[in-house]
Amino acid sequence: MKIKSIDELRKIKEQYQDFVQLRKQGEGNSEHVEVLVGMATCGISSGARETLNAFVTQLAKEKIVGAKVISVGCIGYCHAEPTVQINIKGQKPILYGNVTEANVSKIIEQHIKGGKPVEDLVLQVDFERA
Repeated sequence: MKIKSIDELRKIKEQYQDFVQLRKQGEGNSEHVEVLVGMATCGISSGARETLNAFVTQLAKEKIVGAKVISVGCIGYCHAEPTVQINIKGQKPILYGNVTEANVSKIIEQHIKGGKPVEDLVLQVDFERA
């Protein structure tokens, strides 16, 4: 894309500002939510980049305050990539497997907004996570 003026560049900046904020905000918010997306090689090859982008797009569209999308390395469940861990302040972290773009809106509606994990996507973990 060729940018022809400084005004055009400013418009592009404004358009993507909400997306950038989802990668930075949340720390001091009482409704703090972290969405960790496994972006190691196995995750990326299974579609994790599209999953991460879907979370960023959907959370920005829904204007969910206090949400932060973070790309992380290997989560350790390569057989279930793309993997996503949802951390909501004051709750036990939930690890999801096989999270495609199609599952993102369900996780946001049911878990992040509604407080109830999407059971058919939850990976059962039998040890404590940090």
